[in-house]
Amino acid sequence: MNDIDRPKRILISGGGTGGHIFPALAIANALRRRDPDTEILFAGAEGRMEMERVPAAGYEIVGLDRRRLWRNFAVLIKLMRSMRRARNILRTFNPDIAIGVGGYASGPMLKAAQKAGVPTLLQEQNSYAGVTNKLLARKAAAICVAYDGLERFFPAEKIVLTGNPVRPALLAF
Repeated sequence: MNDIDRPKRILISGGGTGGHIFPALAIANALRRRDPDTEILFAGAEGRMEMERVPAAGYEIVGLDRRRLWRNFAVLIKLMRSMRRARNILRTFNPDIAIGVGGYASGPMLKAAQKAGVPTLLQEQNSYAGVTNKLLARKAAAICVAYDGLERFFPAEKIVLTGNPVRPALLAF
């Protein structure tokens, strides 16, 4: 099967809190509803909430090392290790697009995707942009936001006001 015939491959990265994980799952579910053959792979931080929630929702996830990243002197070594792992994930999965929802894992994963020429999309669910999304914004193809006024953080020409992705279970109320 050549690349034209194969299903779309989407890499979704980020997590750490439900504020990142649940919008990411809502995005994945919407993509699957649109095209059930879409291959979706998540990348998250080892030992964090996403390592349980994503598989429970029926998706595969691979982990990046972030243990006590901010507390020790080996931060650069751990970041280089995460970047190497991110490059390996990209080579193995070969995504058509990489989506970042914020949190530690979005950083190395989307940075590697941008360096590899994979188009990246950021999803910012807060009215005040997170550090990771701000760092990745310049090279992102598009930035989906939930609130007006985020031009102070992101290039205005890349912003798309989409609102927050919402799980269908929340719409049932």
